[in-house]
Amino acid sequence: MSEHSDRAVELFKSGYNCSQSVFAAFCDKTGLPQETALRVAAGFGGGIGRMREVCGAVCGATMLAGMVCGATRGDDREAKARTYEKVQEIANRFREDKPSIICRELLGLSPCAAVVPTPEARTESYYKKRPCVKLVEEAALIAEAVLFSEEQE
Repeated sequence: MSEHSDRAVELFKSGYNCSQSVFAAFCDKTGLPQETALRVAAGFGGGIGRMREVCGAVCGATMLAGMVCGATRGDDREAKARTYEKVQEIANRFREDKPSIICRELLGLSPCAAVVPTPEARTESYYKKRPCVKLVEEAALIAEAVLFSEEQE
């Protein structure tokens, strides 16, 4: 584990969603105030709005890629390509020992499972049945390696 993955896990266990936990764990690197990071990432939890699409932890790492190398001009094709390259590397590393980056697949849910906006209570049984803590930790470790390793700075 690292300082950032530890922080991501701590945030998740404090009740923040997967995306918020990964994205806000790197406020020291992005320069964003934590409150801003938490708000920006809030809608991406639970596989984007709890729709069980792309894993929120991967979304958090994707937003970090945008913060690190994202284009700030519409015609900056190099920055766009570099961002997409980093996002694809994050996704590929995440998939190395997991079957997917799709939330419902990671959770073993049916594609036809009902989608409800209400988050589950964070109880002991929640943490036992969900791999989310580990996914948050791994996404933060991957983001750190891909975006903040010494050769990237």
